[in-house]
Amino acid sequence: MSVPRPRIGLTATFCTHPTYEMRMAALGQRYISAIRAAGGLPFLIPGDTPPEEAPALLAALDGLLLTGGGDIAPQRYGGEPHPAVYGLRPSRDALEIALVREAITRGKPFLGICRGVQVLNVALGGTLYEDLPSQYPHALRHRSDDKTEREMLAHGVRLAAGSRLARLFGTEHLEVNSLHHQGVRDVASGLQATAWADDGLVEALEVPGHPFGLAVQWHPEWLYQKYPQHAAIFRALVEAAQEA
Repeated sequence: MSVPRPRIGLTATFCTHPTYEMRMAALGQRYISAIRAAGGLPFLIPGDTPPEEAPALLAALDGLLLTGGGDIAPQRYGGEPHPAVYGLRPSRDALEIALVREAITRGKPFLGICRGVQVLNVALGGTLYEDLPSQYPHALRHRSDDKTEREMLAHGVRLAAGSRLARLFGTEHLEVNSLHHQGVRDVASGLQATAWADDGLVEALEVPGHPFGLAVQWHPEWLYQKYPQHAAIFRALVEAAQEA
């Protein structure tokens, strides 16, 4: 008898169908493919799902993937309006913050990607840079052309010795892509920074003591095929979900 594949919920955003002009739930295929390749069974979570449904969702799922997307509303973390802020989805903010908090309470395995690391930080009381180029002195070029450079290794990150990330990648240095203009400013209490870019920007957060609670600023879903080392993070999520 085969072992059931763990059910992984993937948070989605919205788009408008170009032909029929109707609103649609949307998610990049790369996230879905990465979870399938790691042995998980992907389930889409619409971005307009009411946050009060987070407990029921996580009760039905074995793991959670917080995907990338537009910016988090600055008022969520006591920030200021900025002209570079884009793609605000208040309903998605509310849902993902509720999902993160519920996943931590339940000890449910979860992984955050790009926006996901920012959601994790904000959910627990941390803050963000609204726009790195204008607010973070001596910042690397963390975002250039996110259409053509998705699979490009943009810079290195240092992984904290003994961290979950260092163990699952088997190294304390990793080359990553970079497709973001915001980033973690003040790390929330209850989280631990475990990776940093060469300019000192936080590139990963972990939840100490959690079975599998971590998030990264880069996009491994665009790297895992060309650079198989990056598949490890999806396998680790699925394995943790299998054991949950």
